[in-house]
Amino acid sequence: MSSLAFVGAGPTTLYTLDALLRQGPRGVRITVFEAQAAVGLGTPYRPGWNDPAMLSNIASAEIPPLTQTLLAWLQSRSPAELEAMGVDIAAVSDRAFLPRLVLGRYFESQFQSLLDTAAKAGVRIDVRAGCRVVDAVNRPDGLELVFTSPDGKTARSLFDHVVLATGHQWPSRQEARPGYYTSPWPARALAAAPPTDIGVRGSSLTAIDTAVALAAAHGDFVRDGEALTYRPGSALPDFHITLMSRKGLLPEADFYFPLPHAPLAVCNPAALAELIDRRQPDLLDAAFDLFRRELLRIDPAYAEATGLAQATLEPFGEAYFQARADADPFVWAEANLAEARANHATKTTVSWRDAILRMHEPIAAIVPHLSETDFERFNRSFKPVFVDAYGAVPHESVERMLALHRAGRLSLIALGDDYRIDTRCPEGGARLVRAGRSRHFPVFIEATGQRPLSALQFPFLSLIEQGIVRDETAGDPGGAGRGIVVDDLFRPIAAALPADRLFCLSLPFILGRHPFAQGVTSSRDMGEIVGRHLGCVLAAQGGAVDTWPAVA
Repeated sequence: MSSLAFVGAGPTTLYTLDALLRQGPRGVRITVFEAQAAVGLGTPYRPGWNDPAMLSNIASAEIPPLTQTLLAWLQSRSPAELEAMGVDIAAVSDRAFLPRLVLGRYFESQFQSLLDTAAKAGVRIDVRAGCRVVDAVNRPDGLELVFTSPDGKTARSLFDHVVLATGHQWPSRQEARPGYYTSPWPARALAAAPPTDIGVRGSSLTAIDTAVALAAAHGDFVRDGEALTYRPGSALPDFHITLMSRKGLLPEADFYFPLPHAPLAVCNPAALAELIDRRQPDLLDAAFDLFRRELLRIDPAYAEATGLAQATLEPFGEAYFQARADADPFVWAEANLAEARANHATKTTVSWRDAILRMHEPIAAIVPHLSETDFERFNRSFKPVFVDAYGAVPHESVERMLALHRAGRLSLIALGDDYRIDTRCPEGGARLVRAGRSRHFPVFIEATGQRPLSALQFPFLSLIEQGIVRDETAGDPGGAGRGIVVDDLFRPIAAALPADRLFCLSLPFILGRHPFAQGVTSSRDMGEIVGRHLGCVLAAQGGAVDTWPAVA
């Protein structure tokens, strides 16, 4: 009998298991290790790590269904459960955005349903909640996992196949120095931050979540009809939040687009695969040309307004944000929110926005093949355009930022490139230095989201020492700064590692190679690849499996 272990029990493991179980594997013993007491939640949806006020930016219609869609699951809940989750089911549609904690409950329930389905099919899954894997070692006859059990004892187990799906990884010390927070997670710690002049580096959804958690700790958002206001607690004259980012822009409000997505005619997976196969040195510019031609075809008016017909990558990357950069960010946000709401009401699609959203996944395929110079160009001028498209936020998130601003409790500044953050202030917090001026924040929070991490930060030291986990370097196909070396099946590439023994789906270490792999849909896509491949591997080892081919 083969043995298979999953390290981590969040949505990525859930979708990988689902893909594997659909193939009817036999002759396999599956073990799932999870450091937390509950399985299925994942860091972005876990209680304590997330404030109840934080909203997810993915709606039911976009979440790849497991045994049920999110909406169907909510509709099957009792009135008491819905009330406990703060959900008004009459106001929920498949396009509604719900609190992160609600999605956590959904994934937890789906994980249990998957376990029940596996048991009925005769597949044994041993879930070890409260067991933290602390190391992994490649042995001649398998991969050994070293883990601590809930009682604190250390044990070891050997497995034929291991899938690492450890999710987000944040600094072990959240408040690295007095008043300086290296991340906003867990969000519950932010409630202890004093209501003072608070600086937040970032202005995307992570920064918005940070501002919401701080605001909820020191006041209330109050809705009166259609209007949302913020009422700070009494005697808090110094409470103010300053978001800061390079461009100083808020994300756009979630825009309407039809589902399923329409196919792309020019900038599609086949066309990009052909570019990659040619191994041409100007791959990035050739991909941008496909992007440009697709937008010219879909929305000629937008193309003309942005000068896209003659544009090259860098000028377009600046032109894309220019109108917003020239406007007051809160005035722009209010107008954009009104437009987004009207378009949702009439099911109107802004063609250029939808096209850019659809193109981000096909374009991602070129990233591992870019030269070092073009990789830097991609990150600076092309990636932000796609992140802006898929990083649109719930309407209520924009409302909250506007309410905080109207209450005089929120501002936003553009840092540009010439600035410095001094995080070692004797008085605590951090100091912003730019344009010859200095401003001290007694509390400063880094909220720029998950960053790609290097092999040196990998949680399992033995795999680093054995050369199993290593960074891509200039001599490798991907180049430096792209995370650890993995192939198209997410297998670390090392001579000493037998094929299909280890798969790495741990987000921070594959972000360089897969720059848009940050959400639930990415968990499903990666899970499909690994789960289906594992099904074929197990079948070849003697188990019965359906004939659905693996994806390479």
